[in-house]
Amino acid sequence: MCHVIVTCRSMFWTLLSIVVAFAELIAFMSPDWLLGFPRSDSGVNPDEYRPSLGLYSRCLRLAARGGGVSCGPYAGTFSEVASGFWQAAMLFLAAGILVLVVVACISIFSMCFQSILRKSIFNICGLMQAVAGLLLMVGLMLYPAGWGSEKVMGYCGVEASPFRPASCSLGWAFYAAIGGTLATFLCSVLSAQAEIATSSDKVQEEIEEGKSLICVL
Repeated sequence: MCHVIVTCRSMFWTLLSIVVAFAELIAFMSPDWLLGFPRSDSGVNPDEYRPSLGLYSRCLRLAARGGGVSCGPYAGTFSEVASGFWQAAMLFLAAGILVLVVVACISIFSMCFQSILRKSIFNICGLMQAVAGLLLMVGLMLYPAGWGSEKVMGYCGVEASPFRPASCSLGWAFYAAIGGTLATFLCSVLSAQAEIATSSDKVQEEIEEGKSLICVL
């Protein structure tokens, strides 16, 4: 018999796991990792703007389009990504995000199934989130090592070098990726609390009473 078990701690862990996965995915796809130095196209618009550069995408104001901002991938293939360090960073970040998405999907079903092959689903997911956090951390450490590439110099100036973005500043996507990584480790810790909450004596008592829907604060 399937028992739907909902507790505050397990629900919080599930929601946070889903939010973290989406946050990391959105940050990965965003072009707002680096904001270039202010520019002005006097022939188009006298106002200054700042182009942005992501792992594989960018946003620029194009004169041919009446001064509108055009965003899209700058790399048609993986080999065209700005730097070898960025290619490695993308692989680690993508692997971490994939694990987080899998955990987010599994966490939804944790209300009905608390074990897989007699192993706690929360402990398994917690371990997976710890691994994902390590993958994300390595990817974020590799990312600034690629700031010396020609592509980054075009946005940040010739003074740009590894771990020194020169005239550029970090965009919201980079900070979102860092916040998501920290939240990933938090999820890993909270998974143990979710396991404790769903296997508490109060939950076991309600199961013995024959209840199929169990809600515990």
